[in-house]
Amino acid sequence: MKKVLMGNFAASHGVRLSRAQVISAYPITPQTHVVEELSAMVARGELNAKFIKVESEHSALACCIAASVMGARAFTATSSHGLLLMHELLHWASGGRLPIVMVAVNRAIAPGWNIWNEQTDTLSQRDTGWIQLYCASNQEILDTVIQAFRLAETVKIPVMVIYDAFILSHTYEPVDIPDQKTVDAFLPPLKNPEVLKVGEARAFGSVTSPDFHMEFRMKLHDTYERVPEEFEKIEQAYAATVGRTYGAIEPYRCEDAELVMVVAGSLAGPTKMVVDGLRQKGIKAGRIKLKMFRPFPTKPLQEALKNAKKILVLDRNLSPGTGGIFAHELRSALKGDARPVWGFVAGIGGRDITPELIESMFFDAIGADAPVSTTIFKGVRL
Repeated sequence: MKKVLMGNFAASHGVRLSRAQVISAYPITPQTHVVEELSAMVARGELNAKFIKVESEHSALACCIAASVMGARAFTATSSHGLLLMHELLHWASGGRLPIVMVAVNRAIAPGWNIWNEQTDTLSQRDTGWIQLYCASNQEILDTVIQAFRLAETVKIPVMVIYDAFILSHTYEPVDIPDQKTVDAFLPPLKNPEVLKVGEARAFGSVTSPDFHMEFRMKLHDTYERVPEEFEKIEQAYAATVGRTYGAIEPYRCEDAELVMVVAGSLAGPTKMVVDGLRQKGIKAGRIKLKMFRPFPTKPLQEALKNAKKILVLDRNLSPGTGGIFAHELRSALKGDARPVWGFVAGIGGRDITPELIESMFFDAIGADAPVSTTIFKGVRL
């Protein structure tokens, strides 16, 4: 069935099809529609779930942690300062190896107060142990939510499904909604023999001595390294069931490209269009869409970039004193590689990133031998 849905409603349908059993959330722009629609689905009897209204995002994730410990399929959603308020419990969820799925809609961080798009909120949580998947379309949002539950339940690590505020969250696009039987075949009911049971003398989050604490972290790290392989298997199974796949990265016209730009989120579409325009001008340009950020897909990126002479990264985020976070991560992944990486920061606080601006970044890289530092575009440059 096809419907024209805003990105937030696409996420809601993904949760419904995944048969989430506990949903706990606190409203915050621009994700509020996700949980509003889910509450309506529960009220209408379309989703057999417990919807818990709480007083803060911290409490929302606490409820999901409790539900997941008891064996329920749990979901929440948030943005910006709501995600920051969850920070403490993000570590509890990942350290507890709980397969919670969260939608995080990218929004700028204050001061001053800003409700528009920027990816710094989720990227600032990169070391909390959550898998992070960035989406570029409303169709990808729905599909990724479903895949995220299976991935989280396979590796026992929570997953963030991430997309851009307003550009996707409030924009309507045609979305293919799979039928329930199809999704049920792909995502069976959650079975976790390790969950707590009422009446058992067990505890979650008890004190651990130095003799054990590091082992818990290493087990999480070791499983993290398996995530790309498991994600690929899940993508193949989803493609066999539904007919769509995305990949940890999506190279476009990179085989013979001399200049390749790496982007994440909704920037993938405009950048693809710019690449096509540059090709018509005789410039061998390419683009890589980065879907998986945690764990970082180092090997696929190295393979996709092997023929590029110059590498560009467009970041809609900023780590003060470092520059763009995606560019910083890519430089680390390409350690020992002599090729320079041009880092561009634009769109902070929701400023427009036009195709003309993206094209100008390619020309900046063409005309320079090596980047001196990150270039930050404070306005729209045509």
